[in-house]
Amino acid sequence: MKYKISIFFIIGLTLYLTDIGSNSYDKKEIYISDQEIISLVNAWKSQVGRNPNDDEIARIINNLVEEEILYREALKLGLDKEDRIIKRRLAQKISFLKQESNPSPPSNEDLINYYNENHDKYFIDSSYTFSHYFFSSENNSKKRSSKAYKDLLNNISINSDPFFLGKSFVDINQRKIKSEFGRDFALNFKDVELDKWIGPIESPFGHHIIYVTNYIEGYIPDISNVLKQVEVDFLQSQRDVAIENYLNQIRSEYKIYINPNLQI
Repeated sequence: MKYKISIFFIIGLTLYLTDIGSNSYDKKEIYISDQEIISLVNAWKSQVGRNPNDDEIARIINNLVEEEILYREALKLGLDKEDRIIKRRLAQKISFLKQESNPSPPSNEDLINYYNENHDKYFIDSSYTFSHYFFSSENNSKKRSSKAYKDLLNNISINSDPFFLGKSFVDINQRKIKSEFGRDFALNFKDVELDKWIGPIESPFGHHIIYVTNYIEGYIPDISNVLKQVEVDFLQSQRDVAIENYLNQIRSEYKIYINPNLQI
């Protein structure tokens, strides 16, 4: 029978390890469930791309047993106490468990109601197509850009500096303009005139002269165009509500003491 030798070896090892004490957790009984083994084997298969052989299955289970032994010994020594990483991981784990307690899929009515209540979340920002001349702050940007602006109005060719993000931008929204050029720079796009040189405009990098050729006004999309994202957001909101309700239910069971004289 497949895995027969390994299974007998594993059973023997497990019986040896669990026969150290009697019938309590503190007395070092270790029970490895079928589900734990199957889960680890499936994880191994997904990573390696094939089924493990007998020796590999034995190592998988031996590692699980050794991990459990080390885990219990660490608990006995109190190594879990005051460890922020362990506390955070356990808090995340119980949060996931409580969040997944709402398995029912949302109805169309649920999604429509959620979308209508959260219109602003799906607003598509205004976008612009523009090019620019850039003048570095390391090379007298204000004076040079002012002169260049006047030259452009008089159809005189100008020299500018290279910009690390490039010279031309197509359908770039205000949020991205703000993140890449700065808030003050982005404000200049409000009610901007098309097909006209504008500047100099200052950014954290220097000064710019811009030429906007196209503008698409922001809008709220139809739900059919964002339905998948609405469903993802709705399910996440339900998970958030689930963990909030759980905390509200058990919070009263705890007494919290904080040093009133603590100074931070």
